[in-house]
Amino acid sequence: MALYDLAGARDEGLLDDLVTFAAELCATPTAVVSVVETEAQVFLSRTGTDLEGTPRSQSFCAHAMQGARTMEVPDATQDARFADNPLVTGTPHIRFYAGAPLTTREGIPLGAICVLDAAPRDGLTPFQTRGLEILATTAMARLETRRAAREQREQRKSAARARAALADSEMRFRTLADTMPQMVWSTLPDGFHDYYNARWYEFTGVPSGTTDGAGWNNMFHPEDQERAWQVWRQSLSTGEPYQIEYRLRHFDGTYRWVLGRALPIRDDAGQITRWFGTCTDIHEQKLALEEREIISQELSHRIKNIFAVIGGLIQVAARAHPSLAPLASDLRQRIAALGRAHDFVRPHSPRSRPSVHQDSLRGLLDELLAPYQSRPGERVTITGADVHVDDRAATPLALLFHELATNASKYGALSTPEGQVIIDIDTRGTQSHIRWQERGGPRVDAEAKPEGFGSQLIELSAVRQLGGTISRNWPVEGLELLLEVPTASFSRAHRS
Repeated sequence: MALYDLAGARDEGLLDDLVTFAAELCATPTAVVSVVETEAQVFLSRTGTDLEGTPRSQSFCAHAMQGARTMEVPDATQDARFADNPLVTGTPHIRFYAGAPLTTREGIPLGAICVLDAAPRDGLTPFQTRGLEILATTAMARLETRRAAREQREQRKSAARARAALADSEMRFRTLADTMPQMVWSTLPDGFHDYYNARWYEFTGVPSGTTDGAGWNNMFHPEDQERAWQVWRQSLSTGEPYQIEYRLRHFDGTYRWVLGRALPIRDDAGQITRWFGTCTDIHEQKLALEEREIISQELSHRIKNIFAVIGGLIQVAARAHPSLAPLASDLRQRIAALGRAHDFVRPHSPRSRPSVHQDSLRGLLDELLAPYQSRPGERVTITGADVHVDDRAATPLALLFHELATNASKYGALSTPEGQVIIDIDTRGTQSHIRWQERGGPRVDAEAKPEGFGSQLIELSAVRQLGGTISRNWPVEGLELLLEVPTASFSRAHRS
């Protein structure tokens, strides 16, 4: 009912002329325009009574508004619906009632315009009935007009509030964006750039608006422009987040590395309505990373040379002491294995980088065991899963598998032309299982279980450094060894 601004209609007396005319038309002392609400009926306009409304339970109009035509009650004391009504048994002692319904354009009953008398009557004449219904139509039209005016006012207020909220939001956004250290920008759904914050113009030094649309790409280094366009087009076509590093022209004419990022904003239907992005100056960090990479490569290269120097010193010492030659040869081989492991996981330049993945356990094993076969898979076969490794695990793994390969070449499967070694890698939950099996070598004496420095080295690498366990079997076909290691021990990535 609030849509009809009923209080306003009552206060301004818009319906007074209608109830006055209704009373005159029907020759009754009282006439009312009544709106029936959930708990009560309200008199929007009245003549001949001081009442402003009644409880709904006492309302005659609550019955009248349910019909399509005028409802008449000749004598309320004789009507079962109203005989006990307080308005009938007490003041104002209603006897005669006639009411024409007020119905909205949506067909909702709203109330009635009615006439009342304290004396019974036979009813209205056809002329009076028709006149009362015309008055009801007129009253409803006035209420509808009031409703439309109210809706327009509410719409104007709502639009004004929306504009104010938008302006406030825009001001807050611009204030926030202009105080951020990053360059902030936004685009339409098709990628048309239509906003940059103050930081963008401070960084680039270009006049405001000159990089709108597609002009932004001209700010990139010529070598980065096509790549930036490709990544941006990919994001626009798929809706995927945009991220790229490129060189952006600074106001001093130089190019500085920046990190560009953008995310789409979607509506309730999932359609992209805007893109918001940032550009972050990472020039110093980029240069620092490059310098650190160069230093790391240089240090690692020198460490590799140290392995070669130590190997050379051992060889020189062995020449001076021929009796130590077997021990020296064994030591040189272990150092060479450590050197290969280090070379596999150390930082590389594009020219020195190995062809296999440097974070691959299988790649490391291929590198370590390459000296024992003329071509891949000829004597040593690696099957199963792969595990990520880094420099922490490379050293103990190198010592462990070098020792196993050395023993196999001296006493086991690799000591004969037909011998084979099969290494199977399996990951189960948080554990990795590596099985070493020798086949085709000399028959193994089950009583001969070698215990020496090599076995101690294997235990040291597997148990103390990798936190794993080792179990050995010596079937007649050859040694079978099972290494169980927590997968997290192989690299820092698994620990994090």
